[in-house]
Formats: sequence, C-alpha cells, structure tokens
Amino acid sequence: MSYSQSPELMFYINGKKITEKNVDPEEMLLTYLRKKVRLTGTKYACGTGGCGACTVMISRYNPFQEQVLHFSVNACLVPICSLHGAAVTTAEGIGSTKTKLHPVQERIAKAHGSQCGFCTPGMVMSMYTLLRNIPEPTMEDIREALTGNLCRCTGYRPIIDGFKTFCGASGCCQDEESTTGCCLDQGPNLNQMDSDVSNELFRMNDVLPLDPTQDLIFPPELMLMAKKQGAQPLCFQGNRIRWISPVDLADLLELKSLYPDAPLVIGNTTVGLNVKLKGVFHPLIIAPGRIAELNMIKEGKYGLTFGAACSLSAMKDELKRAVSELAEEKTKVFQALLQTLSCLAGKQIRNMATLGGNILSAIPKYDLNSILAAADCTLLVVSKGGSREIRLNEEFFTGFGKTTLKPDEVLLTVHIPYSRKWEFVSAFRQAQRREFAFSIVNSGMRVVFEEGTNVVKSLNIFYGGVGPTLIRASYTCQELAGRLWDEKTLQEACRLLGEEISLSPSAPGGRVEFKKTLTLSFFFKFYMQVLQKLKNRDLCVEDLPPEYLTALKSFKNEVPQGHHSYQVVKATQPLDDPIGRPSMHQSSFKQATGEAVYYDDIPSITGELFLFMVTSTRPHAKIISIDASEAVSVPGVVTFLSAKDVPGVNRRLWFNEVEELFAEEEVTCVGQIIGAIVADTRDQAKRAAERVKVTYEDLTPVFFTIEEAIQHQSFFNPKRKLERGNVDEAFEKVDCILEGQIYMGGQEHFYMETQGVIAVPKGEDGEMELFVATQHAAYTQEVVALTLGTNANKVTCHVKRVGGGFGGKVMKIAAISAITATAAHKTGRSVRCVLDRGDDMLITSGRHPFLGKYKVGFMNDGTILAADITYYSNGGSTLDESSFIMEKALLHMDNGYKIPNLRGRGLVCKTYLPSYTAFRGFGGPQGLTIIESVLHEVAAKCGLPAEKVRDINMYKEPSYTHHKQLVDPHNMVRCWEECLKKSAYQNRRLAIEEFNAQNRWKKRGISAVPLKFGIGFSKGFYNQGAALIHIYKDGSVLVTHGGTEMGQGINTKMIQVASHVLKIPVSLIHISETCTGNVPNAAPSAASFGTDAVGMAVKDGCEKLMNRLEPIMREHPKYTWAEWIKEAYCQKVSLSATGFFMGPHTSVDWEKSEGQAYYYFTFGACCSEVEIDCLTGDHKNVRTDIVMDVGQSLNPALDIGQIEGGFVQGLGLYTIEELKFSPEGVLLTRGPSDYKIPALCDIPPQLNVSLLANSINPHAIYFSKGIGEPTVFFGCTIFFAIKEAIAAARKDSGLSGNFPLNSPATPEKICLACVDQFTQMVPAAEPGTFIPWAIDV
Repeated sequence: MSYSQSPELMFYINGKKITEKNVDPEEMLLTYLRKKVRLTGTKYACGTGGCGACTVMISRYNPFQEQVLHFSVNACLVPICSLHGAAVTTAEGIGSTKTKLHPVQERIAKAHGSQCGFCTPGMVMSMYTLLRNIPEPTMEDIREALTGNLCRCTGYRPIIDGFKTFCGASGCCQDEESTTGCCLDQGPNLNQMDSDVSNELFRMNDVLPLDPTQDLIFPPELMLMAKKQGAQPLCFQGNRIRWISPVDLADLLELKSLYPDAPLVIGNTTVGLNVKLKGVFHPLIIAPGRIAELNMIKEGKYGLTFGAACSLSAMKDELKRAVSELAEEKTKVFQALLQTLSCLAGKQIRNMATLGGNILSAIPKYDLNSILAAADCTLLVVSKGGSREIRLNEEFFTGFGKTTLKPDEVLLTVHIPYSRKWEFVSAFRQAQRREFAFSIVNSGMRVVFEEGTNVVKSLNIFYGGVGPTLIRASYTCQELAGRLWDEKTLQEACRLLGEEISLSPSAPGGRVEFKKTLTLSFFFKFYMQVLQKLKNRDLCVEDLPPEYLTALKSFKNEVPQGHHSYQVVKATQPLDDPIGRPSMHQSSFKQATGEAVYYDDIPSITGELFLFMVTSTRPHAKIISIDASEAVSVPGVVTFLSAKDVPGVNRRLWFNEVEELFAEEEVTCVGQIIGAIVADTRDQAKRAAERVKVTYEDLTPVFFTIEEAIQHQSFFNPKRKLERGNVDEAFEKVDCILEGQIYMGGQEHFYMETQGVIAVPKGEDGEMELFVATQHAAYTQEVVALTLGTNANKVTCHVKRVGGGFGGKVMKIAAISAITATAAHKTGRSVRCVLDRGDDMLITSGRHPFLGKYKVGFMNDGTILAADITYYSNGGSTLDESSFIMEKALLHMDNGYKIPNLRGRGLVCKTYLPSYTAFRGFGGPQGLTIIESVLHEVAAKCGLPAEKVRDINMYKEPSYTHHKQLVDPHNMVRCWEECLKKSAYQNRRLAIEEFNAQNRWKKRGISAVPLKFGIGFSKGFYNQGAALIHIYKDGSVLVTHGGTEMGQGINTKMIQVASHVLKIPVSLIHISETCTGNVPNAAPSAASFGTDAVGMAVKDGCEKLMNRLEPIMREHPKYTWAEWIKEAYCQKVSLSATGFFMGPHTSVDWEKSEGQAYYYFTFGACCSEVEIDCLTGDHKNVRTDIVMDVGQSLNPALDIGQIEGGFVQGLGLYTIEELKFSPEGVLLTRGPSDYKIPALCDIPPQLNVSLLANSINPHAIYFSKGIGEPTVFFGCTIFFAIKEAIAAARKDSGLSGNFPLNSPATPEKICLACVDQFTQMVPAAEPGTFIPWAIDV
C-alpha cells in the first residue's frame, strides 16, 4: 500500500479557514497557535495536559449523529495533523476588548476570578465549551467542566462565583441531603452585620446576557466535507516523522501488517507524553480516529460494546444513559465505572483519551483496567489474518506497558457485560488528590453469590498500583469461593490478601506500607458494601455496626462558595474616589480574552534563537570534560555555551558564598547548569542538549537530607540564635517537660508561567534589553551586567506582568537571564529561553524543608513557661536566600504567644540538592507551624482543647516580642474572638465530638489558630519604593513604579492611589510596565511590602504634581482637569515627578537578640474543619473561616483574593504537595502528573472571609496593611484539624497520648497514623535493610 503526501491540511481557527501544505506531524496545536497564528492567549504552562492553561474548544460535525460536537482539549497534546475538518476556537475567538467581550470573559473578570491571569483563558474556554453544550448548566456541570483546569492564585472561589451566574437557579445548595437548609446559610449571619459592613464584592446587574446566537457558527464547508462520502486517507511527512490517517478498517489492518511497530494515536495522551517526557521516537504514527468501527457504541443483549476509539467522555455519557434507563441490577458494572470516570483525569483529557488507549497503555495506575477485568469484560482484536476475542484479565498484561496483543493486531471493541441480580461490583481508588490525579492504588472487585444466599459463588479482586502490571488476587479468590459472606470470611480474606499481595520495600513509586494497607482496606469497604446490600435483600446476614455505615460513602466533591464581609467606605467619600472600594483587577478583561501580554507572548524578532540548558546528572562530581561536538552538529544549532563564554564574571560572591553561573570544575547537585545550547528552534535546542556529553568523576561526601547534614555538621554561616528570659532555669520550675520534633516538607512554586526571558542585543555600546519574568528587575539587571562585564546602565529589564511568582522569580531568574544574555552577546542575535516545566522544577527548586526539634516546659493548666527550639532547614548546595529565610522563621517563632522564656536556634543545612529559595511566607510558615505544633502537643498532653491552650498563652496586652519589638495584640485578639464566634467554633466542636463517637471509620477535626505576621524586610535597606509620574498635555497620566505586577493587583492599587491624589478618573491613568530604565534600583516585590512602599512613592509623586498645579487650580477654579494641564504646560510647569518612599529602618542585632525587625504586624485568625476516611487516608476540607486585619483595605476584592489564594496555597503545602527525591538526589516529581497542587475539589465548600472592621494602620498607605504572604500559614489549620481527627481514630484503636505527624498530611500519612487492624497487618520494613524509592530531604 502506498500513501502519498496529502496536498493540504484544512481546518478553521476562530472562523478563519486555515490550509497548510507542509505539515509537521511533530507540531502540536499549542505551538501552532502561539508561533504561527500568533494567538498567544492559549498558554504553555506544563506541556503535558496537566494544568488546563492551553484549553481550547474543538468542534466537529458527526454525520452519524447529525450534529456538531464541541469539546474542550489540551492544545499541548493535539497534533495539528489530527485537525483536518475540525474547527478550533480560542479565547481570542469568542470575545475581545477591542470588539465585544463574551459573557464568560466578562463575568470571570468582574467576579475577580483573574489574578496573575495566566490560567484565565483556559478557564474561559472550559466554561465556554460547557455553555455551547449546556446553555443553563448546573453547579455540578460547572464543577466537572473545570476539573482539568488549575489555578495557583485565586483559590478558585471567585472563578466559581463568576461562572455560577450562568446556572438556571443560583444559590442552590450543593448538599442535597442537608436537613438544616443551604450550607451557605450556616455561615455568618449576614442579617446581623453592621450597616457599614458589606458582603458584596461585585455586581452582575449590568452584565452581558448569554446569547448563543452570537457564537461562531460551525463552518458549513466543514459540515459538507464531513457528510461527503468517500473520505480520503491523510498522509503528512515531516522532517523526522510520517503521519498516516486511514479511513477504513481494512486500510488500518494493512498498515499494521506493514508497520507493526507503529503506534496507533488518537487522543495522544499517552504516546504524546512518552515522546515529550521520555524522548520516545516513532518514525511512523498511525491515526485511526476516523474509522467508524472504532467509534461505534452498541447496546446489545448481553451488555454495551464500545469501539476502542471512543473517548472516555463518550463512554461516560453512554454509561450514564444506560444507568438512568436500565434496571439497577443490570448496571452495577456501569455504576462502578462511572464512579471512577468522575474523578479520572480532567475533562479535557477525558475528551481526548480513548477507552482502547487506556487499556492498551497497560499502566497500572490507570484505573479502568482493574474494574473491566473484575467485570469479565472481553476485547475483540483484529488483524489482517482474522479476529479473536480476549478476556481482559491479569494474563492480558505481560509487563509494564505490555500486553499479549500481537504487533499487527488492533483492538477493535470492548464489551462490558450487564451485571446480574446476585452480582455486586465496586471500584476503589486512592490518589494524592481526589480528582485529576493518577491513583496510588486502584481496585475493581466483583462477587457473585449463589442465588438467594450469601454463599460466594465466584470472586474477582484486581489491583492496580501494587506491581508492574494489573494483579489479580487469584489464590484469595479461589479460597473464598463457597464461603459465607461473614466476619470469618473477612478475616480470612485479609490474611490471604496480606500474604498474596507482596511488594518490595524498594518498589517503584514507594509508599509500600500504604499501598499494602489499601489492598486490605479496599476489600473491607467492599465487604461492608456487599453485606449492606445483602441485608437490604432480607438475607439473614450479620448486621453492620451503625458506626461503620459512613465508611460506605465516598466524599462528595463540591465547588467552593462562601460569605465575605468588609467595611464600606464612609458615606462622605466621593463616589469617584476608588480608595477602599472593591475594584476589578485593571488587566482582568485583557487576561480573560487572551490579549494580556506575558514575556513569551512577545513576537519573535527576525533571527531570534532559542536556548536550552544543559544540567548536571550527578549530585557531587568533578567535571572531567564537556563534549558538545555531537550537539553542535545537529541541524539548526548555532552554538554551545559554557563558563568560558562568559565575557564578564561567571563566579560572583553572594554574602561571602560563591555563586556560579555555569559550573566550571565541580557540580554540587543534579540540575546544576553546566552549559546551554543555542539553536534556531526550541525542539532543535532540546534535542541537541541531550547530546552534550559530560564526563564526571564522582566525589564524596554525598548527602541530601537534613538528618545527614546534621551528622556531617554541614551548615551554612551564619548560624542564628534568639533568646529571651532564662530558659534553662525555667525548665526547673515547670510541671511537665515535653520533647519532640516535626518535619515540614518543601513546596514547589508551580507558578503557571514557567521562568524565562528574551534577551535582545541592541548592537550599540554593548546595550542589552531583556523582557523577563522577574519579581526583582533591578537584581536581574545587576547580575546580567556583571556577567556581561558591562555597566548596569547598559542593561534594561522590562516586566509587563508575571504569570505568578510567589517568591520563585527573584533569584534564579537572574542567573537564567544572565545565561540568555550571554548567548545574545555571543551570537549578536535575540535569544529566547522558556524553561520546560520539568526543568523549571529541577533547576529553580522551591520552599525549604524544615525540621523543628523542641523541648517545652509547661504547667498543668497549659501555660507554657519555657521553650527551646532548634530549626534546621535544607538549604541545598548554595546559599541563595536561605539565611534570610531562617531569620524570618526565628523571628516568627513566637507567633501570637507570650512565652516568657524562649530560645530559638537556626541552622541552614548545606546538602547536595538544588538550592532552595524564597517562597511566599519566606520562612514564616515554617517558624509559625513549629510553635503551633508545640502548643498542639502541650494541649494533648494536658488533656485540654487546643484553642484553650492557645488562648491561655496568647499576647493580650502591649508586649515585647522575643526579639524585643513592641507589639500591640489588640487586633489579633479581636480577630481570634471574631473567628471563633463567626465559625460557631464551640458548637461545632461539640458536634464533631458527637460525630466521632457515632462513626468508626470517618472522623472529623477542627482547629483554630491566631496569627501575628511581620510585614516588610528585616534588612532595612530594602524598605524603599520609587515611582515616576508623567502627565501628558491631554491630561492622561502614565505611572511607572518599581513593583512587579504578578497577580496581586499592585498596578490596580497604584491606579487607585493616583486617582485619589490627583482627583481624576482611573480611566485617565495608565501603567505600562516595570522597567529599570524608568525606576532604578527598585526593591523586590516581596515581603508583602510592595503596595506599602510603591504606594507611598506614587502618592509622593502625585502630591508633588498637585502642589505644582495648585496655583493654577486656584487661579482657574472652573477649568477641567485637561484645561489645567494645558495651562500648566503653557506656564512651563513640570508635569513629571519622581516619587520616593524611604521606609523605616529595620534590623536585628543577633548578638543581643533584639531589633525592630518589621515595620508593623498583620494579624488574623483562621478556623478549619475536616473529615478524614481512616481506611484510605482521604480527607475532605469541610469549612474554613478567616478573619483578617488588613487595616483599612485599599481594595477589599483584591485583599480577599490574596487571603483566599494564600490560604489555598497553604492548604497544598500542608496536605497535598509533596516533593520526592530519589536516593541519588534526583527530583522525581517534575510535573503536574507527579506533583499535585490544590484543584477545585480540594477547596472547602464553605470558605468565609471577613476583614476586621474599625482597624487603622498608621504605618502604611491610607492605613492599609500588607496581606500577600501571611495567610499561607493558615493552611496549618487543615493540618491540625486532620491531626485532631486522627487522634479520634487512634482513640477507637485503644491508643492515646501524643503521636508524630509530619507535613504534608498526605493520604499515606493519615491512613498509617490512624492505626487500625489493617495497618497492623502490614509490618513496616526495617530502615537500612533496603533502598527506598524516595527520601524525605
């Protein structure tokens, strides 16, 4: 068979016809949209379908159904070859600020659902696609539509607030079983709010109505093409890959006989990832998605038959239909599959991935195979030589990624049988995150009874995730056949399963003890489910204890909603004065339409090159040689860079520690930059970088963990200490002494926009321009200038906006920029560097892991008299900002508690890992959590409620902190008391005690903490701000300042400040960018101090201008603003002014343990309730209440957004986000498939935020307070609530007293800490007797 090159590929984008004659099968839709069509609203954030930032809508006409189908997809996984005959719609195609917004775009913006804005176009397109299919969606429809979209900024609640306005009935309760009214009505009583307090953050009175007639129509040409008989095969040949799409089954089988090794690709969700992440290469790809037989769905006498190419979404829809229409006894398999499909991947992946692909991938963590195998499903496979039926069971899978399918065979259909009356089927899975995450263990179980009895006729138990392939517990199933379904059978089954399911302690994926426990607890759940169903059929079986019944129900995923309150401005304030009003983020409309420009959205300059890093593969080694000869021979490669190419300084001192740009002689971590490839395209650079050969000589020692660093006494200087009182003497006077420790794992920033820069050489005087994603443009400028051996005045950094920073774009981006600038200097051409998500996570690292070891002395009533705490952080291989972060941890070690005798020591461990860096909170969360853990343990030891011990020890009167800074805790106490009241803490605690007494396998916990958080830099020289204000002759105002807009809304607030001072509408004020050429030597946007410093500077500059204009205004009182400005110009009055703010001098004398470390303190309190599943370790965040003192808020909407976003990031830190390193120091979690940040399902359904009323902060702009960082710490309320719930579970197991729980409280840690008969059946392997898969660093 001969397939000639197809003449052209034809599809539509946003209603415009696209024809491509030379199509590269390796090109994905995301790249095509961004680079060729210049539709940059579709974002690159992960490249693996794991975040939703690249979501677009694809529409196709189905001639069999005679309708147009719309579905959301991840553009990063869609080959453009697959789009023949399709219509693609992007965020730009549905609305624009230049023409007209679509209601989806308008509402997400007006509801404050866009902060950094990088995820917003993807959110918009997921919602838009839903509305194209369901114009009046339910809340559940919205929740499902957004499962595949991640947001790192907002906490999701405002996104839902905007989108729920499309629901037919608004405000409907999600808890269908509630007997106490709507869940939202159980929050704070809004009717009792003061008259000057509002709960309205936005209004939807004047929004655009949803009008489907205004949507783009499906192109008639494509409809005619789809209806036309005799479609032709497609064939496209690229530089390396050939892509063939046959149109009938015979052609497909012929192709497979000729090319048996060629993969079949439809959704590209597995093959595509293997190509991207593992470097797998396929010279030929066969795309059979257009073959009718592979797409059929048929209901037959014995069950449903699905074509192998059916998408998981199509499968789900058909199963839902069948369940709704058929008798329940026939649909038990379908129900089990639906249960799993509802949380399998995200909506976009389910739209793309196919049933056949899921099966044939043969990856145990894919959930469907265990259920299909348990249900005795059959596969019809065909080849040129004939067909055969295969049972889907453990024998079908021969190894990881391998099946018994012959190379020339094609999976045609999958038959899923109806269930029978005395047959019961269940599915189980446990993942790091309840939705949009691969399972750790999954299971399908099916039992058939002798009719009318509880005698087991046959049993199927399958597990995925406990071996390289799907595993059937064959011996257990065989032994249990013929037994009664009773307690004896349960005990025997657990014994047999424990013996049959074996896992090596070194098994890939780790979590061995947890996985084995899940195999038992899953069966226990199955046993209880079946027993209950038998009971319902009036069989004489054992009764389940009533306290077991809640274990039968899975947690329900809901969308977050909540109440918000803030103090309104005074009635006397002019209506056009924006200060204190909940104003929308000034870029939110542009962010929703995809028009907002980020660094990688800037068009390429002619001749632009791409740079890709070459990093170390060894943790500690001498570099013997670097051979780039093969790499530079790759077509398109221009040059290779290393230390010898740096024209200026490669090694620079950073606080007496050497920082290298390129490693010269020695590497000290995996991921250290050794060199860089510069090529014409990203793909060429990446492929060439893999061919650079580095020869190493391994060195010793090599260690990665805090404990190992302590053994080696490997610490950075300086070592810090703070002390007040006489700690040792106080220990002699206390009733009790308790010693313990708590470990906090690190955290990846996971900003949606990866780090990168464009370096543009100007060709004159050595000038260099950089368009860079940085929070500290001045530092990037400084490092680039040093690297190039030039002065800073010849390096200009431009920052339009940053797609999330969180502290991660301060230090490391400077080195990346310097390397890119070096490439531009060497080649004389513009060079772009955009880190892949995996490389970003590897190279730039994140939040420091901490270990706190404490000794605390207290009285029997819970009063703490003395505490001695040693803090250890893992700093990695270089200093970075680790010493400053440790200082902040020590300065926050008291939180809101007056402990008279307190000593803290801080040591930064030097290990052979990539250096950890700044992260939102900057050591504060770690320091605060460790003291909160101390109080929690003291309360447990005293047998007292934790909130009572917190209250006893709390600062109540103006006092000096342990570093001798005066603090007035009045507002902290107010926040604490309001939080306990608004959350109905005492009543809920009693309800939780009652719930725990009545339930064995589900437990609840509640926790509340206060907060005292220092604002500003403890290094006083950073407490400064600058701005430049221009007024043009037409009256328009340009504001430039030194802060970075990264979603926190600093530009919006600065426009508010300027509007207030100049007394002009915000529409006259514009902020273009942050630029070192306009405002030099600016401090980083960090420490929650950006608005304070820059706001004062903008105010200063505007006041200078108003002072100059005042005589003219007095002389011409009836002039308009524009007339005053023209008059000022004519009178030669300068209409440009600099503004400057010289902040307070802050510093700490570490020898004397004293100093004014912070400008002021932000206070708050938070209460959270959780429910845990003791059998699986799963947990649900039930409700969170936050009361925050932000002074007089400049913008309540933005401040509440920062509070919620910080809290949700903290929720991830303390429960979900877990970095894993191999014993060789290699980061294993390098993308969204392995590293989980909070998704929509993780947010408490009730998330209430109140801004403390009647608070004035005299130290900051218009009496406000910084708020960006503090609330990350509030995630610990989830952690301590989980620990309370675990304690309740342990009590039922006969255990009492203190127990260890480290952060994050993952399902694994929760399950194993609960300690029950199942965990006790799985003995832990002795440490030191095996090599673990991963280590805690």
